[in-house]
Amino acid sequence: MSGTIFQDSHLPLRLWFKALGQMAVTRCGISARQLARDLGIRPNTALRMWKQIRSILTDGDQTLLGKVEVDETYIGGKRPGKRGRGASGKTIVMGMVERGGAVIAKVVPDVKARTLLPEIEANVLKDAVVYTDDLLSYQGVARMGYVHKTVAHSLGQYVLAKDIHVNSVEGFWSQLKRSIDGTYHHVTPRYLQLYVNEYAFRYSHRKDNNPMFLTMLDQVVRKAS
Repeated sequence: MSGTIFQDSHLPLRLWFKALGQMAVTRCGISARQLARDLGIRPNTALRMWKQIRSILTDGDQTLLGKVEVDETYIGGKRPGKRGRGASGKTIVMGMVERGGAVIAKVVPDVKARTLLPEIEANVLKDAVVYTDDLLSYQGVARMGYVHKTVAHSLGQYVLAKDIHVNSVEGFWSQLKRSIDGTYHHVTPRYLQLYVNEYAFRYSHRKDNNPMFLTMLDQVVRKAS
């Protein structure tokens, strides 16, 4: 237990394993309140366990290759007024999905080129083909050395030549938003990255041969080493 999220915990290891199991078996996540009810512990204790487990659900410095789709989405409560890009009171999340592979998703302050392009350069190998919509911020992708293909969402295009689209990353957004809306209803910007990490981890490991419980348990060991 030394160096792991279990260190110095007064809770029996059995409860930690049960908490991991509860989080592993659901695709939509589980709230701290529900975890408290299932484990028979106080809500504050369940919240600490919940945060500790989420803190290990990251894959570290992975890089994407092959065909990589890049997009952003806006997460937050429903408000009147403009939707999508430019909407007020929402938090921006940038996603990069390797088709058939992993996803990297990060909370970002804006959708300007100076924000998005460095993220692509840091997380996507240069021999990858990058697919985006026609947001002006992505115009510099080709200048960074990538093959860049664009679908013009602003013109109502969603699939071009059967291969040019961002449907994979939009599928991840759909799953993320349904899970947050259905399980948590509201997530503050302060903790949103933790939620995003969890769902990105689930997505990236969806094809693992091991059950998700063992994958999460392996993360406990990896983060301790």
